[in-house]
Amino acid sequence: MAESESQNAQEQHQKIWNQYLEVSELAGELAHEIKNPLSVIRMNMDLLAEDLEEATSQRERRGLGKVEIVQAQCKRLQNLLDDFLKYVRVTDLDLKAGNLNEQIQRVLDFISLKAQEQKIEVLRYLDADLPGILMDAGRLYAALLNLVLNAIQAMPHGGTLVVRTRLTPSRVALDLIDDGYGMEQETAIRMFEPFFTTKENGSGLGLPTARRIIEATGGRIAVQSVVGQGTQFTLEFPIPPRLTADESDESSH
Repeated sequence: MAESESQNAQEQHQKIWNQYLEVSELAGELAHEIKNPLSVIRMNMDLLAEDLEEATSQRERRGLGKVEIVQAQCKRLQNLLDDFLKYVRVTDLDLKAGNLNEQIQRVLDFISLKAQEQKIEVLRYLDADLPGILMDAGRLYAALLNLVLNAIQAMPHGGTLVVRTRLTPSRVALDLIDDGYGMEQETAIRMFEPFFTTKENGSGLGLPTARRIIEATGGRIAVQSVVGQGTQFTLEFPIPPRLTADESDESSH
């Protein structure tokens, strides 16, 4: 009886997942179709702006101003579509054994100059004995970069970013701790909802995409935040039992 119920639950889960994949594929195709005419609009707006660059009459200058408004909105829509395509295509992952330390090191090296410019001290506490995990290296890098950039943006006047990796009994964990602005509880709860954003020019898809990438590998992400004190993101990834000792050892070198 229990086995039958478990099988039915698995079949139901697979059915829901297949439906989700169909919707994601349709949404991706729709977004791609929108991008094509949008590109034509942007190109023609750019050409029109060039024609009006040396405008002398008041009417022409007003026309140029309106063209620039359309250009800005086209760019915003283009960025939104790009972010949306990243969001719906998270299911297409190429999972291989990899090392979490290497990925976060790459991210920290990339943002090091920006951190210095903002007078942010980055403290690294990376466990050298971490076992390997399954990851899509390119997608995971993008997710980690998004989280680190969010931490940096929360400390515009300087601060400290603590980056720590550690091993739990069954998972590999990463903590990102900043002493920036912090968030209200409602924001912390809703921050992973698609299109929710507190940023003026944000798409509201960066953090939801990061979470989907993490969860697509069997991982999970949690956030704790206190206004005026800072925010902590904790990511946990399973250690796949199917990884042999050789694969795990290789990924740690």
